[in-house]
Amino acid sequence: MLVNAVAAGAMRGARFPGRYIQGAGVISVLGKEAGGYGRKATVLLDNGVFDFLKPEVEKSFVGGIEAEIIRHGGECSREAVDALVAAARAFGAEVMVSAGGGKALDTAKAAAFELKLPIIIVPTIAASDAPCSALAVIYKPDGKVDYDLFLPSNPNLVLVDTALIARAPARFLAAGIGDALATYYEAESCRRSGASNCMKMPGVSLAFEVARFCRDTIFEFGAAALSENDARTAGNAFERVVEANILLSGIGFESGGVAAAHAIHHGLCELDDVHHHLHGEKVAIGVLAGLRLHGLDEEFEKVRAFCASVRLPTKLADIGIAEVTEEKLAIVARRACRPGEIIHNEPMPITEDMVIKALRTLI
Repeated sequence: MLVNAVAAGAMRGARFPGRYIQGAGVISVLGKEAGGYGRKATVLLDNGVFDFLKPEVEKSFVGGIEAEIIRHGGECSREAVDALVAAARAFGAEVMVSAGGGKALDTAKAAAFELKLPIIIVPTIAASDAPCSALAVIYKPDGKVDYDLFLPSNPNLVLVDTALIARAPARFLAAGIGDALATYYEAESCRRSGASNCMKMPGVSLAFEVARFCRDTIFEFGAAALSENDARTAGNAFERVVEANILLSGIGFESGGVAAAHAIHHGLCELDDVHHHLHGEKVAIGVLAGLRLHGLDEEFEKVRAFCASVRLPTKLADIGIAEVTEEKLAIVARRACRPGEIIHNEPMPITEDMVIKALRTLI
């Protein structure tokens, strides 16, 4: 068994959101919580939940601070960030709030960073670990990944209303399980290689234990949580998986490190075929391909069976790549393996040919 590749006494680190509150109905305290950070709040609401969520958000601000509510356009692009910065500056915002899915949250995080404002994050789905992170993934207008914006601090508050999240289709929860699935395998690669985390230093021991706990939680409660979500019930399994998808995965990936699964995700996003599929669905394919890169056949079979049990893709056709060509595989591999990419955090050299070979096993 390999031990941690980092030398004894070397600098290590971990990062966390300022506060994390989870429970059914906690959106009712949003306005009160925002008042602890300023007198005016710019609130960015995801376009997909704007109409039904706006009244609940407005109600939470009654009798409190002034709030400007803005509808998010749908993409976390440079243009969307610039527009939000301009609107919040014109309003005189002292705190940024965002509610919705990952792209709305990332848009607000990027804008808050530029304005040097505190930020409150209210995820309405548990489809990724984006809510807790000090990271915003900026996309091009055509849906391809443009760049990762690493922020100096995590959100000041992450407010997770599980009753609200339970109203979303279970597909989003399953996608979050896919994103959380990568947390342990990528952190373990970084532990073995000694690669840096999002703080540009190796993680402390707690980071890898959180990543392991994240994996164990979704393995134990994943299928039951999806059943509860189908019934729009925030039961115990659902609560546990929401916590794993958002908090444990968020801490685990930032403090443990990222590697092949997300690099392959970035490569997959170069193909138009996959644009109608969720981040975590593509990451699940990245996890399976990563296990193939390591030659971990027994673990691959275990994880593939788990993916099938929690409605995650297990082959390329499941994410829209019905016609697999050598050209498409080469595009994915080239993007995944470009110089400086996170795939090079793996404990062994990875080449484009290795990625292509791994992806071929998922046809």
